Amino acid sequence: MSRPEPLPLSHYSVQRGITTRWADNDVYGHVNNVVYYSWFDTAVNGWLIDSGVLDIHGGSVIGLVVHTECHYFAPLAFPQPVLAGIRVAHLGRTSVRYEVGLFAQDATHAAACGSFTHVYVARQARRPTPLPNALRQLLESHA
Repeated sequence: MSRPEPLPLSHYSVQRGITTRWADNDVYGHVNNVVYYSWFDTAVNGWLIDSGVLDIHGGSVIGLVVHTECHYFAPLAFPQPVLAGIRVAHLGRTSVRYEVGLFAQDATHAAACGSFTHVYVARQARRPTPLPNALRQLLESHA
């Protein structure tokens, strides 16, 4: 498997700011690798919530993460502002795979690129269910 190249911000149709925290840095002086996965989750779900297509408290469907991965190209560190770029890479009947890039302020290419897959399930039954229409429409506009 070959290592991918860092992508430019123009690859992503949605951008969201992320505030780094003191606790994000590890003993080596940069953001710890596990924090990047939290940022993917925060960026994607924040976008869906702000767009009005995901109700995490009372909605009939919820998105469960079934796969995520990340490739690192350059370090990020507190107090550096970070920009998350999001694009819909694959849209299925019950699932969606997002690509997420994390960018240092004013950077031309991502410090890290990854993917994040949600399978949407009925809140109570926890079984896959078709994407609600409003969610599908938003995702299709960014596919």
